[in-house]
This record gives sequence, C-alpha cells and structure tokens, in this order.
Amino acid sequence: MALFDLPLEQLERYAPDVPEPDDFDAFWQATLQQAAAVPVLVDARPVDTGLSLLDTWDVTFAGFGGDPVRAWFTRPRDADGPLPAVVEYLGYGRGRGLPHERLTWSAAGYAHLLMDTRGQGDQYGTGGDTPDPYGGALGGPGPATRGILVPQDYYYRRLITDAVRAVAAVRALPGVDPEQVAALGNSQGGGLALAVAGLVPDLAALMASAPFLCHIQRAVDITDADPYGEIVRYLAVHRDAEERVRRTLSYVDGVAFARRAQAPVHMGTGLRDTVCPPSTVFAAYNQYGAAAGLPAPADRTMHVYPFNHHEGGESVHTRRQLRWLATRLDCGATRLQPARTG
Repeated sequence: MALFDLPLEQLERYAPDVPEPDDFDAFWQATLQQAAAVPVLVDARPVDTGLSLLDTWDVTFAGFGGDPVRAWFTRPRDADGPLPAVVEYLGYGRGRGLPHERLTWSAAGYAHLLMDTRGQGDQYGTGGDTPDPYGGALGGPGPATRGILVPQDYYYRRLITDAVRAVAAVRALPGVDPEQVAALGNSQGGGLALAVAGLVPDLAALMASAPFLCHIQRAVDITDADPYGEIVRYLAVHRDAEERVRRTLSYVDGVAFARRAQAPVHMGTGLRDTVCPPSTVFAAYNQYGAAAGLPAPADRTMHVYPFNHHEGGESVHTRRQLRWLATRLDCGATRLQPARTG
C-alpha cells in the first residue's frame, strides 16, 4: 500500500474539531454507574496450562448489564507481593483463544488479564467464549454496525463497558497492585484501551497501537477497509440513516476519550495503514489530555512506522512498549536492560 494519508509533518499537528454530544459525560457516567451496581468479580478458577513458570486462572467477571465476560489471568509463579497489572484488549474478530497464546506481559513480570471480546472470536485466532446476548437491536450484522441507530443499543457501548469493568476485575484479583494497572491493545483493542483511559481517571498507563474508533467520520470518508467498511456498506443501503449513525458513533469516538485521559500514553501507527488511518490516530494523540485539566502536557510517546500497514511495528513496537512501561510501573524496571536501539 502506498502512502495515502496526510504527510507526517501535517499529522504531527493534526488536531481536528471532532464533534461530541453535549451529554457525552452524562451518557458514560450513567452507563458505568449501572454496570457498577453489580459486583464485578464472579469467578476465578486455576487452569493447568502445562507451563512451569506461570500460573493462569480462567476468570469470569460481570460486564455490561451484569453479563458474564471471560478472561485469562496470568502471573509469574511464586512472585513476591502484589504486582502491577496489564489489562489487554483484542483486535476485531478475535477472542481470547487459549491461555498460553499471549505470555509477553506475564513473562515480563506483570500480572496480565486478557479480556475476551463479547460476540467475537470467529474471524481468526482460536476463538472466544463470551456471547453478546443483544441481537435484537436494529443495525448491521457485524459488531461495527450492531445496534448503530441508537447510542444505548450500540455494540461498542457494551464492549467499552466490559473493558472498564475488566480494570475493576483485575484490581479485585489477589496478587495485584490496584494502583498500578495499565491498559493495552492494538486496533480494536487499542480503541478500547483508549476509551478506558478516558473513563478510568486513575489508570496508571496506556499503550494503544493503531487504535480503532478514532475520528470515525474521517475514517469512513477515506477508507473502505473493514471494520470501517462495514459502516460504509450499511449506509450504502440505509441511505436515510446517516444522521442517526453519526450521532451514535459520536459517543464512542476515541478522540473524545483521549481528550479526557490522564494516564501516560504510548502509541504507534503505520503510515500506510488503511484499516485505522494514521490521521485518525494522530487526531486522538494530539488532543490527548486536553480536557483533563492536567497541570502540564500529557506524558505522550508516539512511534511512527513509515513503511508499514496495520501491522505497524509488530515485535519492534512490543519491545518499545516493554521498555517504556518498565519506566512507568515498578515491576520489571530492574530486570529489563536499558534500551540500546529502537
């Protein structure tokens, strides 16, 4: 894919006025208050993974509407004291898979909660275990358009609520330092992590790569790649629904969450990414913390990969995340070697 978005020098200054509804804060406050009325932690059962250095639990916690959401919780075996935790969210179409698939963060010395994605898991990977019991709302068949005509019915209202509740769940698990919880994700997972940063004011750190759901209207205008392509195809059929769809999407736009976020943030984007175009990522990054009332500019780091598509920096970026997080949270700082390159 050739370069198709704004030049980098423009991206670094790109801070568009992305409209948000007047009741944005009230909408999310009411949604999260309703979710918080149900005790968050439902169950945590040990899992025999065959791994000798890590322990894993199959966790069920109460998400949106009290719905059971599954997760894998993994931490180093025989670790001393409460550990900082990394809550990870998954990309579009992926479920939590098997417990031994994502071990980077627990191997680095953190407690790690991998949240399953309700109603997804059938596009790639090894599946998921969390249904989405809200199939009756009007909208398209895919998650990006499910319930899209009404903000209260929209799929991402439920999934973002699950993501916030995952932070509460990991804080309730034994062996976790509740004051040191970071959110992590790529693509859809990055969008969820960004939303969590805007909704959980005491989050310790955020790592969001190529986040989905940022500056959504621009993304719909400049790319046909899915998941944004699902919205385009829906509006190609439902020609009179544009105003209602725009209103719903305004409640989940990552730029609005970024404005409210306070945690130190580490982000990344590929300049050839047609799935989550780089201008949409920079739209959130350049306004990060703007509405949070911070006494100084937000602690922000961005890595750009000029020759990469949606894969971004892959393992190189993960190495950068590991080094960055070790300087923000206590765990692992002494065990990781200082960065020499990258």
